[in-house]
Amino acid sequence: MTQFIPGNIIKKVKYLEIKTRRTVNSLLSGGYHSAFKGKGMEFSEVRAYVPGDDIRAIDWNVTAKSGYPFIKVFHEERELTVILVVDASASLKLGTRIATKSEIAAEMSALLSFSAIKNNDNVGLAIYSDGFEKYIPPKKGKKHAMRVIQEVLYFSPRHKATNIKAALDRLNKTVKKKSLIFILSDFIDSDWKQSLSILNKKHDVIPVVINDVMEQSLPDIGLIELYDEEKDELLVVDTSDRKFAATFKKDREEAQRNLDKLFRTINVEPIFICSTGSYVESLMRYFRYREKRR
Repeated sequence: MTQFIPGNIIKKVKYLEIKTRRTVNSLLSGGYHSAFKGKGMEFSEVRAYVPGDDIRAIDWNVTAKSGYPFIKVFHEERELTVILVVDASASLKLGTRIATKSEIAAEMSALLSFSAIKNNDNVGLAIYSDGFEKYIPPKKGKKHAMRVIQEVLYFSPRHKATNIKAALDRLNKTVKKKSLIFILSDFIDSDWKQSLSILNKKHDVIPVVINDVMEQSLPDIGLIELYDEEKDELLVVDTSDRKFAATFKKDREEAQRNLDKLFRTINVEPIFICSTGSYVESLMRYFRYREKRR
């Protein structure tokens, strides 16, 4: 049975394709290719030596037979498998200025998907809330990438809460082939350190931490209502209360330090995205860092 897709979702998918195409073509595709290693080097051919070639690549058997130096040529066995793990819990609906965290996650998913397929890599998708909600196995091609973006935009989770541990444990059982795994979430949850550590031992895991500016410090705008969709709770706070504002900021800074420390202890390198910043620049900085590390 063919799934009916609302016209507004189709328009959003097309919009994201157009919006990200130039970025992928001009900025990300080369950076993506350079940042992430292929499976290894594979023998391609033997050709005549030319000045400037690395003498360590000389094929001495062919050289001895021909009486002229020949070298072995290798190319990188490029094909990678990329899995996008997208948090669909209610906390991602927060957005106070430019976009919600879920919208940023969708645009990041589009950039990563189109960068991958431009490099002939496979792309898959896992969506979770307080458990594993949906999994699309990795494939190549633009049509498949469009489906991935469509699912990120269109999918309606069954639950509002977050359980990162359950999602990572299921992913660890589901994905057998070594993959490049991007986890797009605000990581507002607990008890997932061990699960992430186990996943990272088998795969190349990259947390993409998406925050809204209001989660870092509250503006002084008097009484406001804060609604926690995951817990279905409404809280009224006085943002002009200096003590409350200071405590809120201190707690958020401590949470950020703890998250940084957690990632360091299990040897994963996150990408931090803020709703008011440029996620493209954040990605490019990360790609340049990975390229230098190779």
